[in-house]
Amino acid sequence: MTGSDKTNTNGAAADGYRDTVFLPTTSFPMRGNLPKREPELLAHWKEMDLDGKILVASEGKPLFVLHDGPPYANGHLHIGHALNKILKDVINRSHRMSGYAVHYVPGWDCHGLPIEWKVEEEYRKAKRDKDSIPVLQFRAECRAWAAKWLDIQMSEFQRLGVQGEWSRRYSTMDYSSESAIAEEIGRFLLNGALYRGLRPVMWSPVEKTALAEAEIEYHDHTSTTIHVAFPIIKDPTPDHALAGASAVIWTTTPWTIPANRAIAFNPDITYVVLEVDDAAPEAFIAPGARLIVAADLVDQVCASCGIAAHHILHSLPGSALTGAVAAHPLRGQGYDFDVPLLPAEFVTADAGTGLVHLAPSHGEDDFSVCRANGIEVPELVADDGRYVEHTPLFAGVHVFKAADPVCDALRAVMEKSRETGSPAAGLVSRGELVHSYPHSWRSRKPVIYRATPQWFIRMDGETNIRTNALRALNDVTFVPAQARNRLTSMVADRPDWCISRQRAWGVPIAVFVNRRTGEVLRDAVVMERIVAAFRTEGADAWYDSEPSRFLGNEYDAAEYEQVFDVVDVWFESGSTHAFVLGQPGLRFPADLYLEGSDQHRGWFQSSLLESVGTRGVAPYRTLVTNGFVLDEQGRKMSKSLGNVIAPQDVNDTLGSDILRLWVMNSDTNDDLRIGKDILKQQGELYRRLRNTLRWLLGALEGFSEEEALPYEQLPELEQWVLHRLTDFNSMIRKAVDTHEWVGVYPALHGFCTTDLSAFYFDVRKDTIYCDAPDSVRRRAARTVLDVLHRCLTTWLAPVLVFTADDAWTARFGQDTSVHLEAFPELPEQWRNPELDARWATLRAVRRIVTTEIETARRSGLIGSSLQASVELPVYEDQVDALAGIDWAELAIVSQAEISVIADKAPRDEHGNIVMPCGVPVVIVADGAKCERCWKVLPEVGQDSAHPTLCVRCADVVSHAHSCSSVGG
Repeated sequence: MTGSDKTNTNGAAADGYRDTVFLPTTSFPMRGNLPKREPELLAHWKEMDLDGKILVASEGKPLFVLHDGPPYANGHLHIGHALNKILKDVINRSHRMSGYAVHYVPGWDCHGLPIEWKVEEEYRKAKRDKDSIPVLQFRAECRAWAAKWLDIQMSEFQRLGVQGEWSRRYSTMDYSSESAIAEEIGRFLLNGALYRGLRPVMWSPVEKTALAEAEIEYHDHTSTTIHVAFPIIKDPTPDHALAGASAVIWTTTPWTIPANRAIAFNPDITYVVLEVDDAAPEAFIAPGARLIVAADLVDQVCASCGIAAHHILHSLPGSALTGAVAAHPLRGQGYDFDVPLLPAEFVTADAGTGLVHLAPSHGEDDFSVCRANGIEVPELVADDGRYVEHTPLFAGVHVFKAADPVCDALRAVMEKSRETGSPAAGLVSRGELVHSYPHSWRSRKPVIYRATPQWFIRMDGETNIRTNALRALNDVTFVPAQARNRLTSMVADRPDWCISRQRAWGVPIAVFVNRRTGEVLRDAVVMERIVAAFRTEGADAWYDSEPSRFLGNEYDAAEYEQVFDVVDVWFESGSTHAFVLGQPGLRFPADLYLEGSDQHRGWFQSSLLESVGTRGVAPYRTLVTNGFVLDEQGRKMSKSLGNVIAPQDVNDTLGSDILRLWVMNSDTNDDLRIGKDILKQQGELYRRLRNTLRWLLGALEGFSEEEALPYEQLPELEQWVLHRLTDFNSMIRKAVDTHEWVGVYPALHGFCTTDLSAFYFDVRKDTIYCDAPDSVRRRAARTVLDVLHRCLTTWLAPVLVFTADDAWTARFGQDTSVHLEAFPELPEQWRNPELDARWATLRAVRRIVTTEIETARRSGLIGSSLQASVELPVYEDQVDALAGIDWAELAIVSQAEISVIADKAPRDEHGNIVMPCGVPVVIVADGAKCERCWKVLPEVGQDSAHPTLCVRCADVVSHAHSCSSVGG
């Protein structure tokens, strides 16, 4: 009989025997009501000190250490936070349930520009000048802001069901952390890797500070493009091929022209000198002008510059340009210096002109080539993005508003060269280009490269951090594996690490520089004094103390400059291993770091470089990377699109277990999608899992260990279910070992819905509901249901932390918790792969039978399947394979028998059996309907005491007094 049939209470007979049927009974409700229930469970766990019990239970077990990458304490959690923390929580919980001691210490990143900005916003609202605020007051307000949001985020993480040692959480602004960060800076200082140098760095004119690559995001930006002619004033070619000609460059940054100091060419490229024969009326260039460009780019340059006709005067190898010198196009207006042409391999003939203008203050390649050739690096742009006062023509102009004035000045030069007949100089063309351009991820404003004195950590040299870091990565496991290429390529190609920022809220780079020599003071004793002060007073001690406190009597404070740049927050978070992993219950290196894919250029990399630079090894054994969260259409979430899904909203409407299920049902190795429809689908998946647990609990009412049967006495169907559990046990154990969880919980959901609810439970409901409590078949089924409940609740516990605990305590009492349990150890005896093939065949035959039953139902021949009798024709060579099965029970009909087809089963070209049976015949079952189990059988009425019951049901009812003897 089916569950839907049996719970139908219509009819006097059903009412009469209802109390004799063992229907499921459980306190576990059908509806989870998670938004209300989850906070209740959190309060219950706190009351019972679940975290304390977990710590006690972990004593003496082997360690598993997942080091928490610190989120930024600035605002409510977003969906990316939820994804990351839930993944960590699932991994931690599954390791704990696999026999490990897990001491998860959550952390926060609390320094840096975003918090400064929030505090400054309050100043702006109150019309207060930030620069007038004493630095210690400003830092105190930043600290208070970060502390407020740290507490809020901690509460929100706990609401997501994340388990951790919250009482010993870490933050980068703790005094102990600040002293440790200063100590790590000191390690680089003392080993010689820390130096101050002038180099171009990513600079935000809005935030007035250097930025790390990890603080950059790329957006489309419309740039003014220009071709500019630099007249040659020194021609090294023997035949004077460059006489009267001008080198033409193309750039998307007109504002860098004032900083131009050289032009780069590639010695391996062929160049030409072309003469303009005709030009479009609107062209800036005039006929007769001679231009030097790469041979492969002539047509492209002519099209862009309005050159209608031209002819080639000379063709020459790039090496012939060696020694050539041009004049700056604004010569005579404050730019009276030579512009040498310099060889450089990075120049290509793919776009532009094959000649690259070099502004050493505003580009890494520009800087390297000019420095190598002894060319000065001018500092023309102030920290706010405006040209400094001594910049000829453009003083005070902001670089992002400089395109027009620069182009106007260059156009005037070109017009003058046309009038005088002198070599072309100045503006050759002007256009626009939409391209991907770096922006600050905080202000969302464009950034520039700007050469300023900064503090760097050498990637090469004596410390050889780059080589050692790449070597260390050989011993690191990456999940997914392809992430290895991303991190290794970034480490291999990165420049020296710029760790300084020109801000106030952070850990200062607490070093001294000799005012006379410019040398940084490298003294271990001085460094020890600084670290000791920070340990008791925090980094404020640097701002609140005289330099002599740290320098002591060994040095004259007047001779030393105290550095007030703060360290990059990526250095801070990269140092967390130094002040977290040495705590009790943790260890260095960590077993696992887990963050989003952007952290290959962020925390993964900074942690690696910091640890290798100070300890020679990576701080982690395994790196797991998760993707980003997009909306249902694959778009990035933004308030303007109205597609933001906040975890707090999901908690309040659906419950955090739904959010956790979404995470584990997704392919976290790639970008994930979320939205209302997707969450609705997850809610439906959750409902099915919950129904599985609820039915198990109901069907196990009254079960005791005495009722259980040994494996050898279990029917084949029950043994198959236990075998299937060993498959999932292996799958989960492997996921614990490898941290590769993608696909595990979708497979477990499929098992619950397809193998259990739609098959095993359906087949065994009649046995559970109607067999006598002491029947072997019922005891066998309930033995397996007991195992199923224990396995499913523990396996689901790392994900459905609230629901699984409810499903556990509903059976074992409120003083227990599934989170104190271990994953079950399943006997190897249960593993029987041969049953897979056999039951795959039996279920395939069953599907054929149920298809024919459904056809009979639709035709009106029968109402329910229990009104049917089935004849199953089986090929003679397959009779043994399908015998021994109660096909009436398996197909949920009242009667079934096998007939033999006098032929062998058909096979495909590979010799595999296509199907072991023919088309089943469905007829109306002969007999009367049993009013207890609803089967139609000829035997109904044989018992005079119960004339409306079948023999089995009559026996159960007659001996009802025995039901309590074995449970049920």
